[in-house]
Amino acid sequence: MKKLSWRALNDVLTQLTEDELLMMLTEERTGERRASVLQRLHQRYTMVRAARERIDIMKDARQP
Repeated sequence: MKKLSWRALNDVLTQLTEDELLMMLTEERTGERRASVLQRLHQRYTMVRAARERIDIMKDARQP
């Protein structure tokens, strides 16, 4: 994936899947290693992952 500017990254971040975010995070860790980009990718990745996990957990919950 090509190197994105901060503005371009924020424009596409909300459209990426969990797998795409993990791939970008991995690529950044082995490539440029820009701290602010790593932090932003990780923040978004954990939000998407937590939302998926929450849905999975709530499937087993009893409704009042």
